[in-house]
Amino acid sequence: MRDLARYFACFLAFALTAGELVTVPGAREPDGHSRRGKDGSFKSSAASSRTQTPQVQGFQERELETDYWLEQAQQTLAQKLATPHNTDHAKNVIFFIGDGMSSQTVAATRMYLGNEANFLSFENFKDLGSVRTYCVNRQVSDSSCTATAYLSGVKINYGMVNIAASVDRYACEYDRNASDFEGLLKWAQDAGKSTGIVTTTKITHATPAGAYASSANRYWENDVEVASSDCDPSRVDDIAEQLVDKEVAQRFNVVLGGGRGNLLPKETMDEEGKPGYREDGKNLIEQWKQTHETMGRSQYVWNREQLMSVDTANTDYLLGLFESGHMKYNLELKDNSEASRMEPTLEDMTRKAIELLQRNKNGYVLFVEGGLIDVAHHETWARLALDETAEMAKAIDTARKMTSEQDTLIVVSSDHSHTMTYNGYPKRGNDILGLGDISDEDLLPYTTLSYANGLSYYTTYTEENHAIRADPSNYDYKQTDMRYMAMVPMDAETHGGDDVGVWASGPMSHLFRGVYEQNTIPYLISYIAQIGDYYEESDSGAGQPLAVCLSLLLGCSIAALMRR
Repeated sequence: MRDLARYFACFLAFALTAGELVTVPGAREPDGHSRRGKDGSFKSSAASSRTQTPQVQGFQERELETDYWLEQAQQTLAQKLATPHNTDHAKNVIFFIGDGMSSQTVAATRMYLGNEANFLSFENFKDLGSVRTYCVNRQVSDSSCTATAYLSGVKINYGMVNIAASVDRYACEYDRNASDFEGLLKWAQDAGKSTGIVTTTKITHATPAGAYASSANRYWENDVEVASSDCDPSRVDDIAEQLVDKEVAQRFNVVLGGGRGNLLPKETMDEEGKPGYREDGKNLIEQWKQTHETMGRSQYVWNREQLMSVDTANTDYLLGLFESGHMKYNLELKDNSEASRMEPTLEDMTRKAIELLQRNKNGYVLFVEGGLIDVAHHETWARLALDETAEMAKAIDTARKMTSEQDTLIVVSSDHSHTMTYNGYPKRGNDILGLGDISDEDLLPYTTLSYANGLSYYTTYTEENHAIRADPSNYDYKQTDMRYMAMVPMDAETHGGDDVGVWASGPMSHLFRGVYEQNTIPYLISYIAQIGDYYEESDSGAGQPLAVCLSLLLGCSIAALMRR
C-alpha cells in the first residue's frame, strides 16, 4: 500500500510538470472607478449604481464533488514532494514590502480579482513564514520601527528610524556613533552589489527611509518638521537631507517614488507647479544632480515618459520623483489617460530598476514598497487597498519573470497589519466590496469588509443617534472613495498587531519557514546573499566563509545557554 501511494505521488508530480493542473475559471473584471479630485475626494461616475452586484455562482460545479478536493490535496502534496531545495547562495535579492498588507487584505484581494480560490503571484512562492511585528515599546507597531527591524535587524521604539531603543523619541542630541545603525542595503554595497529603492509613497516616508536614514522622529522629512520639534535643523539632518548627503543613499543606483516637496524650497515650483516645503533654501534635487555628475552617468526624471525612455545600459544613477507628495493610486491612473501617461505604476518602476541594476556582475539588492495599501486602509478605503495589493502582486510577478530562481531571491512581506476584517458568512461569488449578510439583531445589512476604527464611524452610525447603525444598503459601492464600516471613531484608522506573512522564492527560500521575530529577516537575507556579517572578500568562492561558521556556532551556543 505504501509503494502504491508513492507511485501515485510520482504520477501526480509528472502530471504537474506536464501542466495538467486544475484551473480556476477566468476572473471577473473589477468595477471601473474615477480618479481623485484636487480636493482629495473622489468623483464617482454618473453610471454608478447603488445596487448590489447580481449574485452569481462563485464556484465550479466540480467543487460539489468529493473527488475534486481529494485530487486537489494530492496534487498539492505531489507538488511539494517534487520540489527540491535550492541550497545555492543568491547573487541578487529583491525585497518587497506591502505596507499594511495583512493576511485579511491578501485574502480579500483574491476575491477582488474574481474568486477565493485564486492565488496572488507571490502566494505561488514555495516557502512561507510568519513574523511578529511589535516595537520595543508598543504592542502595535508603526512603519518606521518595523522598517528598522526588517532592514537593519534591530527592534526599536515606535516612530523612530534606525536609532537604538535606548534613545527617546524626538531627541535632538544623542550619541549617534553608539546609537545609529545601517542595514541591508549598506551591507550589499560593501559587498560590491548595486542597490536601489522603489516606492509609491514619498521617498522620505517611514518605510523607504528605513533603507538609508536615522531619525528620532519619522516625520522629520524636511527642515520645517525638525524645527517644529524644537530641534536645530543645522544640527539635525532631516530625512530628505540624508537621502542626498548620506553615503549609503548617495550610492543608491536607483531611487524612484514620490515626495519632491521635501527636497525643494518653498520658493521653488516643481515641474507640475507645486511649491516645495523647505525653508532652508536648499534645492536637494539639484544637489543630487551635482553630486552624481561626478560619480558617473546620472539622470533625473519626473514623469513616466521620461522614465520609460531611460537608457539603463548607459545610466549608473537614476533619481525619479513623480509627485510632490505620495504617488497616485492605480485606480486614479486607470481613470485618467493624462495621469497614466505622466505617472508610472509600481510595475513600471520595478521593471526599470531591475533593468538598470542587473548590469552589475556582483549582483544587486533592490527594495520595493507598495506603500499605498497602507494609505488607503488608514482612510477605510477598502477598494483602493485591495487594488493596490493586486498591483503589487503584478510587480512581484514581473520581477520573478525577469529573474532566475537559481540566483535571485525574492522575499515578500508586510510591515504590519490593519484593522480591516473579512467577516460574516457571505455566499461564494458574493461581491467582496458589497453587502455580506443581514444582522439578526438590528435587521440591517452589513458589509463583508469592515474596520475596527476610523473616520467611517460617522457614516456607520446615524447622525441623530450613534447607537443606531445607518442602513449600509444606501452606500454606493462603485465609488472609489467608499468608506467601509467602522466601530470606533478615529481621525485615521489604526494599524493592527497581527503577525504578517513572509513569502520567499529562490536560493535557500526554505530558511524563511516558521514563526520568528521580524528583525530576523535581514539576517536571513544577508546569509543567503553572503553580505554583511557573512561577506568574505575573496575571489575563490570555495567553501563556506569562516565568518559564517563562527556566527552559526556562536548562535547555537547562545541558544544552548538560554535553554539552561
